[in-house]
Amino acid sequence: MINMRILAIDYGDSRVGIAITDPLNITAQGLETIHSNGNDKVVLKRLEEIFSKYEIDTIVIGNPVNMDGTESTRVEITNKFIEKLKCKFGKIKIYKIDERLTTVAAHKTMNFLDVNKHKKRGIVDTISAQYILEMYLNRPQ
Repeated sequence: MINMRILAIDYGDSRVGIAITDPLNITAQGLETIHSNGNDKVVLKRLEEIFSKYEIDTIVIGNPVNMDGTESTRVEITNKFIEKLKCKFGKIKIYKIDERLTTVAAHKTMNFLDVNKHKKRGIVDTISAQYILEMYLNRPQ
């Protein structure tokens, strides 16, 4: 039997971070950053390619609420993208995870690892997606 994997998305205006679980759904690995420049068709096409390579049954997407827990304007934009995911991928399970401070944590990790400042922009969203996926995997059942 093939274990179905979980895919995480850090959805942004111009870049979308992607992370995926290992085949046993124990760990989260950053996969890539999709440079979409605001074009969801680019993101959906790349996700389709990822889905053809990996057996995925669940998507976890960061929910960009404000620090005080209220909904930001990004929440509405993210919800519209979730509707596009549902139309494109049908019966796949989609969960939203509070993504507060994931980008801050990603920057702290990159600083700790002394990542070149020119490389940070290209990988911060992937690391944020990995943190979103780790929060999902570690949530109380």
